[in-house]
Amino acid sequence: MTTVGAAKTADVTAREAEVLALIARHLTNAEIAEALFISTRTVETHVSALLRKLQLPDRRSLARHAEGVPGLLAAQGRRALPAPVTSFIGRTTERAALAETLAEHRMVTATGPGGVGKTRLALMVAADVAPAHRDGAWFVDLVQVTDPAMVSAAVAETVGVPEQRSVSVDVALVASLAGRDALLVLDNCEHLLQGVRDCVERILTGCPEITVLATSRTRLMVPYERVFAVPGLSVVDDRGDAVDLFAARVAAATGDTALLDGSRVAGLCRALDGMALAIELAAARYSTLGLDGLEAGLEERLRFLTAGTRADDRHRSLRDAIDWSYELLSPDDRALLRSVAVFTSWFDVESACVIAGPEHERAVVADGLARLADHSLLVVERGDPTRYRALETIRQYGIERLDLAGELVTVGTRHEQWCRDVMTALRAAEPGEAWCARFDNIVDDVRAALTCARDQQRRVDAATLAADLAELLFIRGRPMEAQRRYEQAAELADTQAGRVEYLRLAAGAAASRFVGADALRLFRTAADLAASIGDRPGASRDLAMMSICIDRSPGIMSEPHTAAEAEALLAEAQSLSDGSERAEAAIALAAGFDEITRDAGAVGQARRAVDLAERAADGIVHSAALDLLCSVYLAVDDIPAAVAVVRRRAEVMRTLAVDATSGFEFSDFHLMASDVDLAAGDLAGAGDNADALARLPFYCHEDHLALARRLRVDALSGAFDDVVRNGERFRLSWERAGRSAAPNLGTSTHAVAMVHGMLGDDARREAWLRITVDIGIAAERLAGCATGWAPVFDALLALHRDDPDAAVDRLSADVDDTRVWRHWGSGLWRPWYAALWAEAAVLAGRPDAAERVDRSRYAARDNPIATAIVERADALAARDHGRLVRFAITFAQLGCPYQQARTGKLAAL
Repeated sequence: MTTVGAAKTADVTAREAEVLALIARHLTNAEIAEALFISTRTVETHVSALLRKLQLPDRRSLARHAEGVPGLLAAQGRRALPAPVTSFIGRTTERAALAETLAEHRMVTATGPGGVGKTRLALMVAADVAPAHRDGAWFVDLVQVTDPAMVSAAVAETVGVPEQRSVSVDVALVASLAGRDALLVLDNCEHLLQGVRDCVERILTGCPEITVLATSRTRLMVPYERVFAVPGLSVVDDRGDAVDLFAARVAAATGDTALLDGSRVAGLCRALDGMALAIELAAARYSTLGLDGLEAGLEERLRFLTAGTRADDRHRSLRDAIDWSYELLSPDDRALLRSVAVFTSWFDVESACVIAGPEHERAVVADGLARLADHSLLVVERGDPTRYRALETIRQYGIERLDLAGELVTVGTRHEQWCRDVMTALRAAEPGEAWCARFDNIVDDVRAALTCARDQQRRVDAATLAADLAELLFIRGRPMEAQRRYEQAAELADTQAGRVEYLRLAAGAAASRFVGADALRLFRTAADLAASIGDRPGASRDLAMMSICIDRSPGIMSEPHTAAEAEALLAEAQSLSDGSERAEAAIALAAGFDEITRDAGAVGQARRAVDLAERAADGIVHSAALDLLCSVYLAVDDIPAAVAVVRRRAEVMRTLAVDATSGFEFSDFHLMASDVDLAAGDLAGAGDNADALARLPFYCHEDHLALARRLRVDALSGAFDDVVRNGERFRLSWERAGRSAAPNLGTSTHAVAMVHGMLGDDARREAWLRITVDIGIAAERLAGCATGWAPVFDALLALHRDDPDAAVDRLSADVDDTRVWRHWGSGLWRPWYAALWAEAAVLAGRPDAAERVDRSRYAARDNPIATAIVERADALAARDHGRLVRFAITFAQLGCPYQQARTGKLAAL
């Protein structure tokens, strides 16, 4: 039994502790069941048991209790260490010595040749020392990472830092780990030394409580590194760790070691220099060859151990062991091992058949894979389908043999075509969980095939492969790497026109992840290149898109850009235009965004941009032009027109596929559609668009972006438990993203603050108000009325707390003050503001209450919920109880249970 929390001293089982930790993260029973691979009914049973054992009244109390249990959340992190499939033998001395070294140094590299046992030793030591760290230990296997620039991304994925749109993965990773106390194990670093050096330096500099243990065939060569040389397994007389390992593996295979001659086994292990992998391979062959056969086979290889350092000898002894095992295979099995060595990840029989070639029957390939697995040359994962993977040392050996046999180009080409075929099938399939799993299983192979094509100077093949990979990466929710692969495709393209197209795709990916600086840089490069090859309309459109980015999306720029810059780009676009519809539509749109920076209600240019884009059949520009028109209508207080434009824009979006060029438009569309529905009092529609936003593939790893609009809708409707749960998911995601400034998210964090206030938790309310400031909303702006939403949420809370005077004070701006409401961002909140402006005045007994009710009717006219609040205030003022209680039905019909419940509270006054 596990005792959780000193204060309670209740016996809580290990499984209950896991459930408790996930409750602390505000997961639902269904989510907990999915995470722990148990049924929802079982979770319910555990929750009931926890409530009884801990003597707590409800789930919210249980979550708060769990948050205060020392080490409970950290314990979940310790599950990140992979469980070895075989027992760990010996290494007592090395295990203790490495643990002691880690206690004294923050950066330790366990070095030694491939197969010496570095990984197993690192895993055992990590398990030993993890309890001493508040957040346990993480294990990152870098063996499938082929690009040094992707080391940080691999580490981030393991420790739970998703790819971010607003900051680099390096910044997000350091920000996430800055306050953590953990051991980070980086395994198989030798082929990524520079990438590992850069990543480790950032972590050690910015994360004072993180200790790093790396395994590598060579040291990292950084000044703060402590090297721990991993020796071969010991052999002393006829005993030792090496002998024990051989005996244990033979026993596991045969069930009997009685006939083993200890001195002969020790001699065999000495000849293999105590190399763990070599001993494992030898033990795997014992059942068919016996000690005589093993000794004879080994003696044939010992003649090669004649020169070099001790480290080189170890490498050679391992290579000899593999050579010897390889030579014992049949010619067909050798050929199969060489072929499947091109796979960097798991593969099944069907995939192996493609690589082996059409002359090999499926049954023969399947039988051969089974034999290779029996010989410990492949790892097998039984399932549907059964999958195989070569250990990295064996894989590298197979590649070398493939090259020596003159088959590398032929098999590599088959592997590349296999990658292309799988990607073609993925493009034709509907993305979902199964789709993601299939993509994740092949992405490392595609990266490897791309590297191979590039190294072999097959530029055209490499360029198209990079672009195809980028397309799927974007759909998978990895826009950062997608952008990088599109840029790589541009570098490899054999034509200037191809380069321009890939650069535009890269710019779109950058905009989709809200990295405006990259989008501007890539559009600029594309424009210059397009102009150089005579594509003046294309260059004109690229420059216009740059101008639009600056005026339309200042919130995605890392550095501010002036209106003068946008105007200069617009002028340059005009000078290059050939008068074609596509160029002129983009120029008209840029002119429209430029105009509303001076006059928010300038509708003429917006309409012209819409008409030109529609005639040009340019869906991206058409969507952006409708966004401009919608903003203008909100600024001039014409919500029905804005709703109509959103519906019209939805038709345009249905003609577009979700890809790098359209990604920004899809996210912006659902953001604006949710906002407009909220302004119109359509909570269901706002919620539907919020959910559609969350389903966009490039949001799948970023809860703080995916959940932002949902939080506002649920706060206004009264789904407070959902706001609390999703608010925590938002916070954790935002912190993993580096706590980046994103002012457009301030509405959501302030909504969460309001909900905690309504639940009586002032401490959490204050915490969320601080987050709102940290996210980029200046405190003085938050205290004023210019945002529109801040006074609405504050007044809702004041009225909820029966403090109408405070609500009146907070709603200090006049409902008809154009200085406040002549902007689309504040204009969409005006109906809600007007409703509360009237209600607060009535409840506070203000002498101008009747006038406020009358004036608010017009401001709230296009929002049925706001209109009902105004009319309810009028009924309150008239003390018309019968009319008042009928509003409960009205709010129920409008899908606003909070105001429905509030009506009952007001009727009881």
